[in-house]
Amino acid sequence: MDAAGLLAVWEAGVATGGVGRALLLHAAARPAFGTDELLATPVGRRDADLFALRAALFGDLMDVRVTCEECEQEMEFGFSAAQAIAAGPPADRPPAGGSLAGGSPTAESLSAASLTVEEGGWTVRFRLPTTGDLADAEEAGAPERARRELLRRCVLAAELDGAPVAADRLPGPLPEDVQRRIAEAAAQADPCADIRLAVACPECGHRATAELDIAAYLWTELDAWARTTLLDVHLLASAYGWSEVDILALSPLRRRYYLELCADA
Repeated sequence: MDAAGLLAVWEAGVATGGVGRALLLHAAARPAFGTDELLATPVGRRDADLFALRAALFGDLMDVRVTCEECEQEMEFGFSAAQAIAAGPPADRPPAGGSLAGGSPTAESLSAASLTVEEGGWTVRFRLPTTGDLADAEEAGAPERARRELLRRCVLAAELDGAPVAADRLPGPLPEDVQRRIAEAAAQADPCADIRLAVACPECGHRATAELDIAAYLWTELDAWARTTLLDVHLLASAYGWSEVDILALSPLRRRYYLELCADA
């Protein structure tokens, strides 16, 4: 995607929320996908695409900053986008913590497959959450209501001690430990949906787990790039009278060279 296309993505995303921005970024990564396909894509598959987009736009190495919960020391370390993309399980075995119905957990089968977990007399069949599920859950409001909405959409069937539980009752009667098993099985089946980094504070030694939200991370980078690019356009248009289209058509190297000439003038 050229600079004008990226600016269009940024402009559309300024007025929307987190899920909407992730959808716009995913559309940029998968331009051949229609909206229905994007909304039906499992979150981990989407995030793998966003890691690939990030690598294409800004490089593979990502700078991650975390604040220590104990001493409030700022920590900074590098993380590879390629490492996240490669985090998925081998395609020749089902995910740990649940059996996969409908084939091995390849990227192509994730949206159609279902998983099953068994815990405390419960047998629950569910599918992986998609971008569309997250969008509806976000509209539910409070985190607890959003979590229940996500479960309601993703749980396909449930039995307690062999007896079916009516679909209109779910996920209400599901115990917390069953819900936790569902979340764990989903994370293991679609690892890119939940990237967590184990870090140790160099000052106090406290070990913590940091969550890496690639959609939010990439949006922050795109926002900074867009504002810098628009400033470049303003400076060059003021100096040379060029149009935005002409300025964006310049390569980044040539644009930077003209800006240096403006600064030296």
